[in-house]
Amino acid sequence: MFERFTKDARDVVKGALDRADEAGAGRVEDGHLLLALLDREGSRGSFALAALGVSGERRESVRRALEEARRRAGLSRAEADALAGLGIDVSEIVARVEEAHGAGALSGDRRAGGRKDSRRDKGWWPGRTGFARESKDVLEQALRLAVGRRDRLIGDEHLLLALTVRPGVPAEVLADHGVTHESLTRVLGGEGEAGSG
Repeated sequence: MFERFTKDARDVVKGALDRADEAGAGRVEDGHLLLALLDREGSRGSFALAALGVSGERRESVRRALEEARRRAGLSRAEADALAGLGIDVSEIVARVEEAHGAGALSGDRRAGGRKDSRRDKGWWPGRTGFARESKDVLEQALRLAVGRRDRLIGDEHLLLALTVRPGVPAEVLADHGVTHESLTRVLGGEGEAGSG
């Protein structure tokens, strides 16, 4: 599938791998893909984000919101609200765990005091960070979106679109910042009209 990716899309995937490695995460998650998209400049995805007002301080706001979700063990606000309805205060649990185990203990990042991935620690698949199911789903969704738009190649804009249609933290954070599938489709020129960078 990666042979169908544009240079910009391949750079996003590489950037996501780098983000996961820097965090000490055992795998690339969909949030790492979004962080890598935020790092891009001069691509269709970065232009679409800028057109929707996500540049400068707003990009930093997206990064902070992703980090806050990671501190909640990757729970979206909707999931935290559902747990609150059951009498479970996620903020209180995070505070207690971080008090006992350090800041970021629930993030899954080894450098932040999170859990260790025993497969990586034992040399399983040495030197290689794998992809979480959610990030694989984003890559597959990007392919479906490119095909549906009749684009020959998968660009970083397709990865961004895919993040907006999959439920979870990246879609929630993007929507909070005015980036939805509908707004992106409008900025990118509608169905079947976007080039692939």
